Amino acid sequence: MPYFAKLLLLIFCLVVLVESRKHRRRRWTSHPDVQRASHIFKKNHDLTKAWKGKTEQLLRVDEHDFTMRPAFGGPAIPVGVDVQVESLDSISEVDMDFTMTLYLRHYWKDERLSFPSTNNKSMTFDGRLVKKIWVPDVFFVHSKRSFIHDTTTDNIMLRVFPDGHVLYSMRVTVTAMCNMDFSHFPLDSQTCSLELESYAYTDEDLMLYWKNGNESLKTDEKISLSQFLIQKFHTTSRLAFYSSTGWYNRLYINFTLRRHIFFFLLQTYFPATLMVMLSWVSFWIDRRAVPARVSLGITTVLTMSTIITGVNASMPRVSYIKAVDIYLWVSFVFVFLSVLEYAAVNYLTTVQERKERKLRERFSCSCGIPHSKTMMLDGNYSESDANSLAGYTRNQMAPEEEKQEKMVVHLAMSNESNSSRKRGLKGHVGLRIMQNTHAIDKYSRLIFPGTYIFFNLIYWSVFS
Repeated sequence: MPYFAKLLLLIFCLVVLVESRKHRRRRWTSHPDVQRASHIFKKNHDLTKAWKGKTEQLLRVDEHDFTMRPAFGGPAIPVGVDVQVESLDSISEVDMDFTMTLYLRHYWKDERLSFPSTNNKSMTFDGRLVKKIWVPDVFFVHSKRSFIHDTTTDNIMLRVFPDGHVLYSMRVTVTAMCNMDFSHFPLDSQTCSLELESYAYTDEDLMLYWKNGNESLKTDEKISLSQFLIQKFHTTSRLAFYSSTGWYNRLYINFTLRRHIFFFLLQTYFPATLMVMLSWVSFWIDRRAVPARVSLGITTVLTMSTIITGVNASMPRVSYIKAVDIYLWVSFVFVFLSVLEYAAVNYLTTVQERKERKLRERFSCSCGIPHSKTMMLDGNYSESDANSLAGYTRNQMAPEEEKQEKMVVHLAMSNESNSSRKRGLKGHVGLRIMQNTHAIDKYSRLIFPGTYIFFNLIYWSVFS
C-alpha cells in the first residue's frame, strides 16, 4: 500500500511538470515577435538542405557536352540581346575613343538545362555555374579595353527557367574606338557605335538579334557629359563578312553627341576676338610713339600664337583644317596686318621727312638762310610758328634777308594751303595719302573692324 501511494504521487508530479511546461510554451509562442519570426522562417525555408549536392543533377550538367551549342548540327540558335547603358564615362578626342559602362543581357533556349517544376519558377545562379554550361561568345568589335566588374564578386547573373530558357546578364565597362570628324570642330556632332558580334559562330550557327527592336536599348536618364549633349541612342544590325571565316551577325549601339560650344566661346573665340580688337588700338596711337605701337603689335601676335598652340595641343594631329583653325588663323592674320600697317605708316613718314629735309637743304644752300631759321621747314613745326616770322621788321632784317624769310614762310605754309605750289615743289612725292601718313590710320580704323565683322557673319552662318 505505501508503495502504491508513492507511485501515484510520482505520477501526479510528472503530470504537473508536463502541464506547466506546455503552459509556458503556449505563452512564449503566443508572443507577437515569436509568431513573426516563425512566419519568416517558414517563408524563407532553406531549400538547399533538400537539394544539397543535387543542383547540377537537377540541371543535368554532367549528362551533356556543353562545349557544343544547343541543337548542334541543326539550324542557327537565336540569341536575343538587350542593353541597359549605365553611364557614358568619357569621350577622348586625342585617342578617338569612348568609355561606356553597361548591362549586357543574352536570351536563348537550351533544352539541356530544362528541369521539372511544379510552380514554373526560375532558378538564379551566379557566375560559378557559367563556367560549366554553354553561353554565347559575344565580344565587342573595335574595343581597346573591356572588363567585367568583379567587386565584391563577379557581376554575372544566370537565370534558368524550367522550359530551358536562359537569361545571362553581366556588367561590363568597355573602351571602344570611335572615328571622329573634326572638320567642324568645335561646332561639330559626333556619332559613335559600340558593336557586338559572335567571335566563333557564323550566322549559320548563331543568330544575334535585338530582342525588342529599338526598345532593347535602355539608358539612364542621369547620363550626362561635360562637353557633349547626348542627342539620341538607337540600335541597328547588319551582317559582317570576313574572307577567311564567313558571315556574322553584328549588332550596333549608335549614339549621337553634339558638343557644347559655350566652353570654347569662353576659352578660344572670345580671347581671340579680344586680341584682334586690342590690335586696333594702335590705330589711335600717335605714329611717333614707336615703342608703344611696336610693343602692342608684338604682344597681340604672341598671344594669338599661344592660343593657337593651346587649342591644337588638346586635339589629334589631323591632316585637314578644322573650323576653329580657320577662325584663329584669320584672327592671327588681322593681328599681323595691324603690325604691318604701322610698318607702312612709319616707312612713309620716314620717306616724307627725308624728302622735306632734302628740299630744305636745297633752299638753305641757294638762299643763304641761317640755320636757326631754316628749321621752320621741319614738319614738326606748326603753321603758327611759321607765321611768327612775319613779325620781323625791316629794321631787324636786310632787304635781301626779308625776301629769303618770306620764301621760308611761303614754303612752310604750302604743305596745307596751296596745292598748286605743292605740286610744283613736291610733285615727285606722290599721292595725297602718301604725303599725309595719318590717312592710313584713319582708313584702317574703318576697314579693319568692318572686314572682321563681315568675316564673323560668314563664319557663324556657315558653321553654326
